[in-house]
Amino acid sequence: MSDASPAFPLSPHSRTSSPSRPPSIARRTLLGAAAAATPVVLGGATEASAAPSAARSAVPSARKKPRALPGGGDLGPNVLVFDPSTPGIQARLDEVFRQQESAQFGTGRYALLFKPGTYHGLNAQLGFYTSIAGLGLSPDDTTINGDVTVDAGWFNGNATQNFWRSAENLALVPVNGTNRWAVAQAAPFRRMHVRGGLNLSPTGYGWASGGYIADSRIDGQVGPYSQQQWYTRDSAIGSWLNGVWNMVFSGVEGAPAQSFPNPPYTTLDTTPVSREKPFLYVEGGGFRVFLPAKLTNARGVTWGNGTPRGTSLPLTRFYVARPGDSAATLNQALAQGLHLLLTPGIYHLDRPMRIDRPNTVILGLGYATLIPDGGATAVQVADVDGVRLAGFLVDAGPVNSPTLLEIGPRGASRDHSANPITVQDVFVRIGGAGPGKATTSMVINSRHTIVDHTWVWRADHGEGVGWETNRADHGVVVNGDDVLATGLFVEHFNKYDVQWFGQRGRTIFFQNEKAYDAPDQAAIQNGSIKGYAAYKVADTVTSHEGWGLGSYCYYNVNPSIVQHHGFAAPVRPGVRFHNLLVVSLGGNGQYECVINDAGAPTSGTSTVPSTVVAYP
Repeated sequence: MSDASPAFPLSPHSRTSSPSRPPSIARRTLLGAAAAATPVVLGGATEASAAPSAARSAVPSARKKPRALPGGGDLGPNVLVFDPSTPGIQARLDEVFRQQESAQFGTGRYALLFKPGTYHGLNAQLGFYTSIAGLGLSPDDTTINGDVTVDAGWFNGNATQNFWRSAENLALVPVNGTNRWAVAQAAPFRRMHVRGGLNLSPTGYGWASGGYIADSRIDGQVGPYSQQQWYTRDSAIGSWLNGVWNMVFSGVEGAPAQSFPNPPYTTLDTTPVSREKPFLYVEGGGFRVFLPAKLTNARGVTWGNGTPRGTSLPLTRFYVARPGDSAATLNQALAQGLHLLLTPGIYHLDRPMRIDRPNTVILGLGYATLIPDGGATAVQVADVDGVRLAGFLVDAGPVNSPTLLEIGPRGASRDHSANPITVQDVFVRIGGAGPGKATTSMVINSRHTIVDHTWVWRADHGEGVGWETNRADHGVVVNGDDVLATGLFVEHFNKYDVQWFGQRGRTIFFQNEKAYDAPDQAAIQNGSIKGYAAYKVADTVTSHEGWGLGSYCYYNVNPSIVQHHGFAAPVRPGVRFHNLLVVSLGGNGQYECVINDAGAPTSGTSTVPSTVVAYP
């Protein structure tokens, strides 16, 4: 721990009871998409057009327009659109927060959208499944003189369960000079401009376990305080205060210098390949979706020097999906050449949503949630260029799914280096909201895929939780070559959390906890090895690299369990790791090594990382 780091108490996610999953949301009337339009190229982008080439026909069935929204809008009752003249904004924000503050496994889903302009005196407190975003091309188009706040009053100052909420594309002028964003996993802070400081811990410096920042500028100081780990990508910061276990930066102007393990900073000057998440904005009174261009060796924000590079699509090129839409309806829209905008709510799928056309965009708002029924796979992507999946949650159903998300079919081999598939803020959950099972959560077969911020979570608390109750053997399996993961959070799986079979894979930042609930040593025995590694690179791999990877154990059902190592990989020159750590949380289980047979064991009840700076 850095000398600048206060001695904060540290803890894994605490268990808590929760209500069982309520009945699914009833079908609502829907609004279809209108006629096609040609995408507009902005900022000199050279990427291929993001529009599917097939001609469009009418979308499934006529739809009745829902009631008008504050400030105007047609995206359903759970998308609230404001402009500076909208009356009662604070009261509406408070109403949503009261509903969502502690609704960790509830069915409410909300997107709070602010048209360009200046807003005064607001404090947007964000609860579960709530997204807030500006509707300009630049964050500075939409300024809130006030705060966008995440704190942990609902959980007695413990922020380790502040999941599933997001902020995007806004400028903030914090009332007291510093905005509070005390989050855990699945809570991205993207494309934000904080004209002041940013505090990543809860009031009173309680426990915190996050987090992710991208394409953002924080003019003042970022204070992690009690945050156990954090990844910041392609941003600019005034300064960074401290580190606890694992703070990783790539392409960040103002980032602290490389110094792992003390302070625990892993710093890369650039991000090798990146393409920012698609986002909704308004132009000429209508909604559009901006698709940022691919960048190589990226550094700093994308929006600081005029119009960003990328393509723009009108909302008329999207089928605007509503909760209650079937998989058949969504697939019919995709087959007609439409993109999908998933409005907030829960979607039950009896078959996979199939994305077969290149450059298709699936964009979720307000943590739109897909639940595969009857053991189905939720999403299957063909081996095609440029598909963008962003901003939704996949929640496993009670019947075991062999896979939940498939990026490319098995054996996919096409070169997508010029126009990769991207998976951004796509989150997976097995159990917690009710019984759920999936053998493997996410399988990546297509080459050059970019996974930019995901949390793949076998639930450790909530309903439907138990070693066999929410059985899920593997989190992420990578078969494709040249895959890049930036911000990989994968936790609690019964066997390997991550298995990597593809060549030339790269991971920048990895956060993991092994499954809490293993009943005994025999339950996790892996042949002659004690336990399954959190991150396993296959013996056939000749080239792989990782930076800033951490694995923690908290075997609270049986604290005597021993995990041999957090990481396993073939020993050869082309397979390299930088800045690895393992932690025993309060002595609930122990690691014997960090990677393979290298690295010191964790020690007793002392929650102190064992580290390896370079391997081999």
